[in-house]
Amino acid sequence: MTEHTPSSHLFSGGTVDHYAAVITAALGALTDRVRVVRRPRSGAAQEDLEDLVAGVDLDAPLGNTFSALKETSRLYLEHAVWFHEPGYVAHLNCPVAIPALAADLLASAVNTSVDTYDQSTTATLMERRLVAWTAARAGLGPAADGIFTSGGTQSNLHALLLARDETLARLPGGTLPAGARLRILATGQSHFSVAKSARLLGLGADAVVPVPTDERHRMDPVALAEAAARVRATGDVVMAVVATAGTTDLGRIDPLPAIADVARDLGAWLHVDAAYGGALLVSRRRRHLLDGIERADSVTVDFHKGFFQPVASSAVLVRDGATMRHVTHHAAYLNPRGERAPNQVDRSLQTTRRFDALKLWVTLRAMGADAIGDAFDACLDLATQVAEDLGAAPDVEVHSAPTLSTVLFRWTPAALDPAVADGLVAGIRERLFDEGEALVARTVVDGRPWLKFTLLDPGTTRDDVRAVLDLVRAAGAELLEGTPALVREEVLA
Repeated sequence: MTEHTPSSHLFSGGTVDHYAAVITAALGALTDRVRVVRRPRSGAAQEDLEDLVAGVDLDAPLGNTFSALKETSRLYLEHAVWFHEPGYVAHLNCPVAIPALAADLLASAVNTSVDTYDQSTTATLMERRLVAWTAARAGLGPAADGIFTSGGTQSNLHALLLARDETLARLPGGTLPAGARLRILATGQSHFSVAKSARLLGLGADAVVPVPTDERHRMDPVALAEAAARVRATGDVVMAVVATAGTTDLGRIDPLPAIADVARDLGAWLHVDAAYGGALLVSRRRRHLLDGIERADSVTVDFHKGFFQPVASSAVLVRDGATMRHVTHHAAYLNPRGERAPNQVDRSLQTTRRFDALKLWVTLRAMGADAIGDAFDACLDLATQVAEDLGAAPDVEVHSAPTLSTVLFRWTPAALDPAVADGLVAGIRERLFDEGEALVARTVVDGRPWLKFTLLDPGTTRDDVRAVLDLVRAAGAELLEGTPALVREEVLA
């Protein structure tokens, strides 16, 4: 079909053949590129990519979709970061399930919005089933509820909004005592979105009271009780306790049963951020690591991590569905009061919302929960093996044994001063990124910089990671030999 009019670009029964041709061309561009990809990224310099993108005149259209796809392949596909490549071991990104990709195509074309039932029908019902299924896996009970969100950050914000309003609702007169503030108890290993949520909720970033961790960097329940006592002694109110099931850097899981005991004694809302570790809900070998999660008032789960879903796919779950009323607002033009339809906008911070739940639905129906859990377990098994390999290497320092699928390490040849090794961390990571053959992450824990392997591809092998480690060694050696001034500057910094 020739693309002559604006309507010829819109999906409909009259353009479905043209749509099929365009999707076929897009599929061809994607598969042609993936077949030749051999590294996580092209290695092109940022300045060159900026020039490449800036060179496109957005006010001069190419005239047809096929030309636009060719240009997009040159700009995007040739320089994308590919998470399925074994050299990608940086962040919490996963290769995605093919059933989910098929579902994504359907959701995009139909363009369902799951805010109200009259825009979605079975899409709303399917999402409701998935929420109930996930909540049941977490053991949250028959009154549980929840909603799909754009990611862990939004899920955490949603949960803490409910915690704030539920705490206020339980106070005499629904207000804080004069001079009192709401406080959130969390550790320094908690996700940054906890502090960000506090700011967005008008509480201020300093509303988050840091709780010390134990020797394994998990929340210390005794220290939690002591921190709560100090908060109460000032006249402030503990609004929420935030436990983490899978910290970003170390993958640690806080001792949930003991934390739940403290939260119960405080009468405080317990939120468990299981964005990373939530896939343990479908693990046949490690589900016990989440014991205690059933006592949470709210839970964050990111399906676009250990469930291998394309972004975005997350959910916030609550043990008592009645608490979701705190985000409900009735509009005559959308969800008037008294309407009996299951309008999801009554539960969501968003209004228009994509049918992202379809991806998980099709994946579960195609693969089954056990297969997803086995794939996640394979990533955790690999992390254990990699930590063993790194620990046996004479020129590598490992931070600690992994809990989930992240391993922190540092290249430390015997003759290398520890301060110099610290200074090399950033340079090694940047050199690998610039070259594009492998991507690793970096972070700071215990006051020292570390390189980080994040292993979320069940297809990655021990030998693949050994090859990345060899690149780390080569990059470190090149920095030492070729740019000693740079190394000195980084150490001094």
